[in-house]
Parts: sequence; C-alpha cells; structure tokens
Amino acid sequence: MDDILQILRDNGTLLLVGQYPHGPLGGLAITLLLSLFGILLAFPFSVGIALARISPFCWLRWSATALIYVVRGVPLVMFIFWVYFFVPLLIGQTVTGFTTMLVTLVIYESAYLAEIIRAGIQGLPRGQFEASRAVGLSYLQTMFKVLLPQALYNMVPAIISQFVSSIKETSLGYVISVNELTFAASQINSTLLTKPFQVFFILAAIYFVLCLILTQLARIVERRIAERRNGSRVTPAKPVTMSRATI
Repeated sequence: MDDILQILRDNGTLLLVGQYPHGPLGGLAITLLLSLFGILLAFPFSVGIALARISPFCWLRWSATALIYVVRGVPLVMFIFWVYFFVPLLIGQTVTGFTTMLVTLVIYESAYLAEIIRAGIQGLPRGQFEASRAVGLSYLQTMFKVLLPQALYNMVPAIISQFVSSIKETSLGYVISVNELTFAASQINSTLLTKPFQVFFILAAIYFVLCLILTQLARIVERRIAERRNGSRVTPAKPVTMSRATI
C-alpha cells in the first residue's frame, strides 16, 4: 500500500495530464478527450447508418448492414493498424497517433451507436409512424421530427454505456504510442522497473472507478426515463368527502 501511495505522489500528474503544461497533454485527460470526441463525431454518422439500416430502399439497408457487420466483426486493434497505415497514404502526409486513434474510434463507434439508435427507433410503437404519415408528414419528416427524438431520449443510458466502452477501447492506442492513460502507466513502469504490479493496479483502479461512476450515471438516467415513461410520478388524487349540506 505504501508503494502505491508513493507512486501516486511521484507520478500522479503524469497519469492525469501527462507532461502538461511543460509538455504534451496526456494520461487520463487524453483518454477522456478521445472518448468524448469519438462519440460526438461518430454520432451524426451513426444516425445516418441507423436510418439507412431501416430504410425502405434495399440497397441502403444492405450497405448499412454490411458496414455494421464488418466493423463489429473485426477487432478494434486491426482498425487501428488499418487507419494508421491507410490515412497517410490517402492524404499524402503523416498524422499523429491522436488523430489516428480518433478516426478509428469514429468509425468503430458509428457502427455500435447505429445499432443502439436503430433499436430505439424500432422499439417505438408502430402506430406513431403510421399516424405521422397519415397527417401528411413525409418519411424523413416522420423520422427526424417524431421518431428519432423519442428514440434518442430513450437510448441515452445505452449511449452513456457505449461511452464507457470507448474509454476502455482508448487503451489500445498504446500500440501506436498515443499518450493516453495506459501509455502513461507504461512509462512509469519503465522508469521504476521493479513495481509493475503496483503500477498496473493503479491503472486498473482508475479505469474501474471512472467506468463505475459513468455506469451508475447511466442507471440513474435509465431509471428516470422509465419513471417518466410509466407515469410513476403522478400525484395521488385527494379523497372526495361529502359534507352534510350535500346530503
């Protein structure tokens, strides 16, 4: 325990923000930035893929389905290597490890978020779609004005859970030297040499606490959404009493 506290005292800043402000930002800060930007940038793509997945046009459905199956069927580390070697060839210049990992997360999270959004849309009552079309709304108007807002609201807990998954996925940025939390812990271990268990125990504890907090947040949001949906906050009606004058 004393060794763990000593490591935290000596290297806590490196784990949290890397060498900042005297060097590049890293550690937990980069992990959170990668996860947050990955989810935010993937979101519009995931909406488009989800709508294509349930589109009445066969070619759109098949293309979106094939994309989702490929992305979800290939390990994330393979996408990291593909992006790492392919993007520089595509744009004609080298890119940073942060950019490589961010592009990879956007591609990877788009497929998973698309399935979450698709499930949210298809989980709504079919009558809402039919009623919207009956009052004159087009297909796209029905999706964007009626179904999609409800689906996104219902799927907020699942989106938060996917954000938790993306935090753990950023640890694979270590293989291309992205200066995130796992890479920072590896630097500390290379410096100390004799305390690998303590260093990686701290790393695991940080991931665990962070993901636990976000998971509990997702459960709270899910419970409140369920309460609003089921109308559990309805104030009980006051009992009616009859006075003698009304008898």
